[in-house]
Amino acid sequence: MTRRASKAGIDAIRQAMKLSGWTQTEVANEVRFSRSTLNQILGGQAVKLENLEELCHLFDLQVGQVLEIENPTDLSHLNSLVQTIRDRIRPIIQEKCGTMRVLDMSQPIELGEIYTHVNILEKITGRTRRELPELMQEVSPENFERFSLGAVKEQRLPGLKVVENHRKLMILGKPGAGKTTFLKHLAMQCIGGNFQSDRVPLFITLKEFAETNGQPDLLTFIDRLVNPTHPVGALHAIPLHIETPTHQILENGHALILLDGLDEVRETDASRVLRQIQQFSERYSRNTFVITCRIAAREYTFQQFTEVEVADFDDKQIAEVSGKWFRYKQDQVKAERFLQQLKDNPPIRDLASSPLLLTLLCLVFEDSGDFPANRAELYQTGVDVLLKKWDTKRNIERDQIYKKLSLKRKEDLLSQIAWRTFEAGNYFFKQKDVEQQIREFIENLPGASTDEETLNLDSEAVLKSIEAQHGLFVERAYRIYSFSHLTFHEYFAAREAKEKSQFTQLTQHLTDKRWREVILLTVGMVPTADQLLRQMKQATDELARDGKLQQFLQWVDEKARSVQPLYKLTAIRAFYFAFDHNHYLTHDLDLELELALNNDRDCELSLDLAIARDLAFTLDLDLDFTFALNKLIGIASRIDLDLKVKLEELSSQLPNPQASYDFQNQWWREHGQAWVDQLRTVIIQYRSIGHDWQLSYIQEEIVQKYRYANQLLVDCLNSDCYVSREVRQEIEDTLLLPIAEIEKRRKNE
Repeated sequence: MTRRASKAGIDAIRQAMKLSGWTQTEVANEVRFSRSTLNQILGGQAVKLENLEELCHLFDLQVGQVLEIENPTDLSHLNSLVQTIRDRIRPIIQEKCGTMRVLDMSQPIELGEIYTHVNILEKITGRTRRELPELMQEVSPENFERFSLGAVKEQRLPGLKVVENHRKLMILGKPGAGKTTFLKHLAMQCIGGNFQSDRVPLFITLKEFAETNGQPDLLTFIDRLVNPTHPVGALHAIPLHIETPTHQILENGHALILLDGLDEVRETDASRVLRQIQQFSERYSRNTFVITCRIAAREYTFQQFTEVEVADFDDKQIAEVSGKWFRYKQDQVKAERFLQQLKDNPPIRDLASSPLLLTLLCLVFEDSGDFPANRAELYQTGVDVLLKKWDTKRNIERDQIYKKLSLKRKEDLLSQIAWRTFEAGNYFFKQKDVEQQIREFIENLPGASTDEETLNLDSEAVLKSIEAQHGLFVERAYRIYSFSHLTFHEYFAAREAKEKSQFTQLTQHLTDKRWREVILLTVGMVPTADQLLRQMKQATDELARDGKLQQFLQWVDEKARSVQPLYKLTAIRAFYFAFDHNHYLTHDLDLELELALNNDRDCELSLDLAIARDLAFTLDLDLDFTFALNKLIGIASRIDLDLKVKLEELSSQLPNPQASYDFQNQWWREHGQAWVDQLRTVIIQYRSIGHDWQLSYIQEEIVQKYRYANQLLVDCLNSDCYVSREVRQEIEDTLLLPIAEIEKRRKNE
């Protein structure tokens, strides 16, 4: 078909060329046709329609505004036909695309009630040329802070804008990334008149097309979609010379063709479907085409299609989707609590970046208003969703060996890889290395091939299957992989520790912050945590075997006993342990301590707490100190009269609070340090707190590790793990005790 540009269209092209600064030769090279063809266009001559379309695409011009209208009557007829077809197909689009229902939803939910905008990455993550050391720089195993393996620095663009900018688009994404939902949104926006309202949206599930009886070509399939009562049968293709309404719409570029789920097409149908799409998109190139497919699902390239990737959800999208979810359920309180729980639980928040897993989290939270206390159970549910519920829908080439792996074998393989890489500190790993681990696993399975080449091919196929079918592996850069979420990496490492009873190895990482989640998950997975917790407790006690540290712990125990509290002695030890180091053991111990203090302000512990909070022996000398001291004297008057008298004597030495600022400042400069030394001496004498333990830098580091290990023990006990009452009591009673005291207790048992 040939067409010519209108006078206004030629002016628009010339203006665009002028703004670009390109010569005619450079423009011709960009659009891949000759300079003479460009001269024909600028001279108002008729050329191939495809050439005009390429030129318009280069300068972001609308083809319809450039083309000369050959017959106004025909144009009016075409516009009328488009509206007629849109009206006819509207109920079909609303039925197929107006709702969504995934996982264990009890009923479909309106798409508009839950949808949030989709962000697109124009650079495919797995094709970026980044080296392993560069990726590893983004994480710090030495000073571990939770990070997102999927953190992307590339610019994110709104999905609708990307579709506007590309006539032929291939949208790739991980399992559950929201590709189908986005395509449904496009269809609904188009039929609603909010996006490309001059086009007819055609939403086609490629699996359905591929498996239609008679294997019709794509044009015939679409014609039956637009005209359900059309006399042309499924077994007969529409002859090209027949000008059906569908053909007119397509020929004039008034269709938005949405082809969903290329990865779901069976292997036996793949070649035919790929050929159909290629031929159809070339024949009707004036239309907008959008195809969705999982990353790594198939190896092919569609000419003229731009490939982009769906980005993970960011915090704003997570908040929007979850907020809409619980508002739809008429429970705003849960909406706010849900976001707070994500903030308090970074490993769970890590999963929420996946639209599919965010839906799972909303479903779980909807039932109880909370996440399970045993996080391992929650993550197992997420793994089951990816390994089981999506497994039957996916099928890629060369995955026969993977199909033979049972669910348990798949989990065993993932666990083995997770443990080895996590223990080595490798959050990212080269493709050849992970393929070698896969090969070592499958070559030991019954009936495995012994042929080297076959094993190599099988290991690559298994890796691609895990990536494409389940999304548990992701290619972060060219031939460099990681688990899709740090949470899954930790979960499978914990599963391996549980399956192989790697308790000694776990204990060796007791004070390594990056192992914290793995240890907590393992404690929650094992049938009984007695052995693991006992090993952790023994290793914790051994950390502080240094003589001076044992002396410090002895003081902690004696001081805790001296106040004769009516609540857990362990909680009081935690308070005095933290007294000189500004750290508290949290959860039940700290909560019980705070509750006791709130209910009994006259206890000795309240006095020591006031000293810790109001006088803090590292205090800066300032003019507000008198107020803190008077408050302390008030508490001491109810508990320790001797201390009260001494504090009053010290108070009398302070400058008059009514004196000038300069006078008080001068006094503190001249006498302040000596006065504070007297105060410290009084506090040590009467309360036995505030000692200078003169710990070395190394000893201070050990104290911090010891505190961290004890905190981890408390967190394990407070998790939903199974531990015998005997072991639980044994650990709680001996927290923060010197080794000599622990051994004495054991002898007396």
